[in-house]
Amino acid sequence: MKLTETHNPLQNEALIDGFYFDLPDRQTILDETAKLYAEVSGGKQPDIKSARPSIRSADFWMRPFWRLSAEPVPPAVPLTAENGFFPAWKEDLDTEYSKFEAGTQQVNVADFGAVGDGKTDSTAAFMKAIGNGGVTVRVPAGVFVVRGITLPDNTRLIGAGKSETIIRLHRDAPKKQRLVANSNSKKGNRRIAVEELTLDWNAERLPTEGRTNTWGTYSSCLTFANVTYGWVKNVGARNAGLHGFDVTSPLYNYAGDGQRAKRGSRYVWIDGASASGFGDDGITTHHSDHILISRSHACNPSGRAHEAGRSNSNGIEIDDGSRDVWLVHNSTSNCVGGIEIKAHSNSSAAADVHIFGHLSVGDNRSFNFRHIGHHRDGDPVSQTAWNIKAQLLVSMGPVPTELYPSSTPRALTVSAYRHVAVNRFCFVGEEHIDYGGEPAASIQFKADYVGLANGWIEGFGTENGIAVPALEKGAKCVLLTNIVETP
Repeated sequence: MKLTETHNPLQNEALIDGFYFDLPDRQTILDETAKLYAEVSGGKQPDIKSARPSIRSADFWMRPFWRLSAEPVPPAVPLTAENGFFPAWKEDLDTEYSKFEAGTQQVNVADFGAVGDGKTDSTAAFMKAIGNGGVTVRVPAGVFVVRGITLPDNTRLIGAGKSETIIRLHRDAPKKQRLVANSNSKKGNRRIAVEELTLDWNAERLPTEGRTNTWGTYSSCLTFANVTYGWVKNVGARNAGLHGFDVTSPLYNYAGDGQRAKRGSRYVWIDGASASGFGDDGITTHHSDHILISRSHACNPSGRAHEAGRSNSNGIEIDDGSRDVWLVHNSTSNCVGGIEIKAHSNSSAAADVHIFGHLSVGDNRSFNFRHIGHHRDGDPVSQTAWNIKAQLLVSMGPVPTELYPSSTPRALTVSAYRHVAVNRFCFVGEEHIDYGGEPAASIQFKADYVGLANGWIEGFGTENGIAVPALEKGAKCVLLTNIVETP
């Protein structure tokens, strides 16, 4: 099975269901997962505290700087699914979109001089059409070259279709340029939508050697930084220097575990998106709340945002300080991580994450949940790596990757996280790969209160389908229920 850049992610739900026999109805699956989560969590939530870095570390001396733009991580919340596999707040988001759609003036960027010939610089035409916002800017079929587009409040940018309308970054644009972003990340923007087009960051304009990004939140196809109410519908992202899509705060923040950046984005829905050729991650979130990513696909990263051989380029990455993130019927292929839920050592872990259906094909680690620097003996215990509920996870053929040769192929890895429930999963090894006795899944290091249920594991050439080294490190609760393993 292969998933390429042309894969239609609207097919993901049917593809995922096809891996299971006699699936119960959706509500039954949700109830199973809720029960498993209740068993491993015991109905308790953590008391999050800020960790103080060692005086010997660089983080200690940089901490006063990062604290200027940081705030305490909000309390963890029990994971519930009041509205099926979509968040309850989606209804409010839909209502907001209906009012937003009806309240904008319709304009066509071609009427302002934009030319979709793949050559003409149409930046000025786009910015004239956008003006001060309050508009729906229609972009006809064609290839439109720009030096960057910024979107103010109440602005919709809508093409003629993902394969019909392409907005490409100008060959002379600086490496740090964002292709499309909101206009005021400091004060924030409200109600922005990008729909029915493809964004091409045009990494080919850069030298073939060296990294494709600069620093921070720059160098991505689409950046929502401090956006409240945002929509991305049926949009492609090609060849980004950093990320295809980044839902974030204005600055990434490393003030320490228990702190996160101020002014994150809130209430953003990405649906039907596709990302390929990205330097770091296809679709990612940082320091943001109430994010829904559905029916989207990410594949074939370049990995050029990292040094060669150390490229942790993930299809979907829920990163530092993110909260209340919902992933529904997505897919990834040929990435280092399919879904990675994580944090850097000097930031707070992403938490309170729901997954309902994901298809990973040929990723190195299909599902990787970890808090870097909070894994091993001597590392501090993570204060913030909590609360993941996942169901209908499919891992097809995890494989080694040149992007990160030292990373062992695996279907699932849980490190440092607690209160993790994974229900209804299918992990199938690649028949041409010698996994060298490595397990399909590992609950390891400082992971605890983890439950896996109703799973099928085959093709990894070992009867040790699930390894639990965490128990040797003092884990108190790891539940494995109704799991079938075949070599």
